[in-house]
Parts: sequence; C-alpha cells; structure tokens
Amino acid sequence: MSVIDVAKTDPTAGKAIKAPASPWSMALRRFTRNKLALIGFIILVIMFVVCFFGPLFSPYELEDYKISMKNKPPSAEHWLGTDNLGRDILLRVMLAGRISLLVGLISTTISVIVGATMGSIAGFYGRVADTVIMRITDIFMAMPTLPILIILGAVLSDLKVDPKYRIFFLMLIIGILGWTTMARLVRGQILSLREMEYMQAVDALGIRDRRKIFRHLLPNTVPIIIVAATLSVAGAILYESVLSYLGIGVVPPTPSWGNMISAANNMIDFRKRPWLWIPPGMCILITVVAINLIGDGLRDALDPKTKK
Repeated sequence: MSVIDVAKTDPTAGKAIKAPASPWSMALRRFTRNKLALIGFIILVIMFVVCFFGPLFSPYELEDYKISMKNKPPSAEHWLGTDNLGRDILLRVMLAGRISLLVGLISTTISVIVGATMGSIAGFYGRVADTVIMRITDIFMAMPTLPILIILGAVLSDLKVDPKYRIFFLMLIIGILGWTTMARLVRGQILSLREMEYMQAVDALGIRDRRKIFRHLLPNTVPIIIVAATLSVAGAILYESVLSYLGIGVVPPTPSWGNMISAANNMIDFRKRPWLWIPPGMCILITVVAINLIGDGLRDALDPKTKK
C-alpha cells in the first residue's frame, strides 16, 4: 500500500501527534475554570498591589500628625478619613496590609519548612524517628494555639521588645506553633510514596537517604503542601490580627489591621466614627475569604478526587 492510500484510509496519517498535557497544566486549567477561586486570586493580587505600591503614591507620610485634622470623616482630601492623631486612614490601611500579609506569608513559610522536614523524616525512616516526631507533634497539637500566642505576646511586652523587631518574633512564634498539620500531611504522603515502584529502583541505585527524601519523595508532596500552606496563610493573618487587637502583637506606631481596629475601643468611636474600624475590618474579611477561595480552588485543581 502506498503512502497516498494510507493517507486516504487513515485520516490521522500525516498529522502531528499532540503531546499529552502535563499534570501542572491540567491543574492550572482546572483552577482557571473555578470562578470563585479565580475571583479570590484576582482580589488577593489587587490587595497585594494596593498594599505594597499604593503608599508610594500617597501624599502623606506615616508620621504626619495633624491634631487639627483628627477624627475627620472621609472627604476628598482624606478618602477614608483621619484617626485621633490626624493621620490618613487610607495610608495606614495600606501600610498595615503590608505587615499583615508579610506575617501570614513568612510565618507560613516557616511552618512549611519545619513541617515538611519533620514529616518527611518521620515518614521515610519510620520506627523510632516516626514515634518521636509524631509524639512531639501530638504535644504541639494538644496545646491551644491562641492562648499560647497570647501568653508569648505578653512575655514580649514584659521584655519591652522594640516594635521594629517585635513583628519578626511574632512571625517566628506563629510559624513554630503551626507546623504540626503540615508534618502530618507530608508524613502520610511519604508513607505511601516510599512503597512505589520507582522508590524500589532508587533503592537499587544506592542513592543517599537525603537525596531520596529531598529529590524523589518531597517534590511529589508539593500539591498537598501548596493547598495546606495557602489555607494556613489565612489563619496566620487572623492570629496576628487578634494579637494586635489585644495589644500584644504588632504595636503602634507600626500599623496593622488588628491594632487599627483596636483604636475603636470605646462606644463613641464605635458608633460615631465607623471609618476608624470598618476599613481594616473589611480588609481582614476580604483577604481571608479570598485566600480560602484560592485554597479550595487549588485543592480541587491539584486533587480532583476530593472535589464534590
């Protein structure tokens, strides 16, 4: 049979074979089809752009105190009004967003590093290492996170830690207390992955354990790490907001959404001056909801089996 006859009988002859889509491209396609997750992603990007680049275009500075302009309602000069020291609320909301978002991101990064490392060691070696690490994890999970954070925040206040450095201690504390969930998730994945056939081939090659864990096992847990990390960012932002509201987190003059809400701590400000607490409160609500929408969308995209 000639080439022409083959082309006539087989319509696919002569056409280029399309390469199958990679798992990441398929996950991205599923994520972009999730309208709620896409809306959450757009909102979060806008929040980042406004908080990190908005202050560059503001005509005001953080230390601009104008007592004659204190507690002014929103106007053309001050879009969100002024506080009890005459400072621009809009500028402070944007600068506070930087702090709150950085606390969420950096503390979650610490949790991911510690949790993924501990979980992978426990899952790979098992036996004594698994028992010790999981018992430590149980102890951390048994401790109530918020009360512990309140106690440690009070200790920082008693030690009179400089407000400029206090935020770094806060990130470290939230990150260390939040690694347990990540460790359990990674351990469960490692326990199933180490029994796969490709790991038997890796064992036959005599590769070092460190290379097995960080080159062949841990990268395969990235999807579940991404989902868990995304959701933990929202929790870290809420923890920071609660501590700052109580006055033991980020303290003035450094602004955060939490300590801005605490400025309306009396009935007069609460009822007569809603511009003091509604903007930071709405920023917390919108950011946390957007992050949760992204987390749900990533979970459905990276693990379609869990989708309802």
